[in-house]
Amino acid sequence: MSVAGGVLPVAAAVALLVFAVRLANEPRRLGNAVWLGVALLLTALWLLRTALHLDWLTPVLSGLLAVVAVAVALVLPIALLFNGVRMWRREGHRAGNLLSLGLGLGLIVLEALFFVPLGRWGSALVAIAAVLACYFGFLFVSLLVYSVVYSRIGRRGGFDAIIVLGCGLDGDRVPPLLAGRLDRAIRLHRRETTPPLLVVSGGRGPGETVTEAEAMHHYLREHGVPEDLIRREDRARTTEENLRFSAALLPGDARQVVAVTSNYHVFRTAVECRRLGLPFHATGSPTARYFLPSALLREFAALILHYRRTTIAACVLIVGAGLLLTIFG
Repeated sequence: MSVAGGVLPVAAAVALLVFAVRLANEPRRLGNAVWLGVALLLTALWLLRTALHLDWLTPVLSGLLAVVAVAVALVLPIALLFNGVRMWRREGHRAGNLLSLGLGLGLIVLEALFFVPLGRWGSALVAIAAVLACYFGFLFVSLLVYSVVYSRIGRRGGFDAIIVLGCGLDGDRVPPLLAGRLDRAIRLHRRETTPPLLVVSGGRGPGETVTEAEAMHHYLREHGVPEDLIRREDRARTTEENLRFSAALLPGDARQVVAVTSNYHVFRTAVECRRLGLPFHATGSPTARYFLPSALLREFAALILHYRRTTIAACVLIVGAGLLLTIFG
C-alpha cells in the first residue's frame, strides 16, 4: 500500500473521531458540520482510490462519476433556475426568494467561462472562482448533512416548555409555514404527561394587521390548548430576539426547553441558542419542497455571516494562493 493509500483512512478515522467527540460535547456547533464533511470527504477519496485498483469496478465507477459530473454541471444549475422562477411566482419578489435563481445563473456563467479564451489572468480568475464555489459547496453540503444528523439526535420529549418561533403572517391569518410549526408544537404538547408551557413569539411586521404572537395564540386556542398554558412574546423581529425575549417569559423551573421552527431553520436556531448561552434544543416542522432550496440557501448565508471572519480568512487564503500560483507558476 502506498503512503497516500495508508494516510487517507487514518486521516478519515481521525476526523470522524474528532467529530464524534465534539458532537458528544456540544451538538450545536457549526464546526461539527465541517468535521463531519471532512471525514466523509476523506472516506470517499479513500474508497475511490481503492476502487480504482479493482479492474472489474473501474467501468462502473467511471460511469458513476460521469453521471455525478453531469448532474452537478448541468442538472443542478437548471434545477435551481426552475426553482428560482417558481419562488418568484409563488412567494413574491423579495431578494431572499431569488437566491436559487441567482445561484443557478451564477453557476451557468461560471461554467460557460471555462470555454471562453480569456488569457492567462482571465483563466486564473475563473479557476479561483471555481475553487471558491467548491469551497462554499463543500460547506453547504456539510451543513445540510449535519442538519439532518442534528435533527435525528435531539430530545423527543420530557419538555417543560415549548417556544414557537414566528415566521410572518398573511394579514392576520396564520399561513401554512407557520401553521406547520404550531401543529408540531401542539403534537409535542399533547405527547407529554404534564402538558408544558407554550410560548409563541413574534412581533408585528409589514403588512400584518396583528402581531404574530396574537395570531399564534388564537390558533392554539382554536386547537384546544388551554389559555393558562400559553404565553405571548410580541416584540421579536429576528431569531435572536425570538429566543432571548421568550427565555425571559419562562418559569424558573423550566429545565428542558425546545424551540420549534421549520425543518430548514433548526440548526441555525440551535447555533443561535448556543451563542446566546441558552440550553435549549430545537426541532422542526415539514416545509413545502419547492420552498426548501431558497430557504436552505438563506440559512447557509446567515450561518456564514455568523462566522464571517473565518469565511473572509478562507476566501483571502484561496484567492491569495491562486494569484501566487499565477504569478510564479
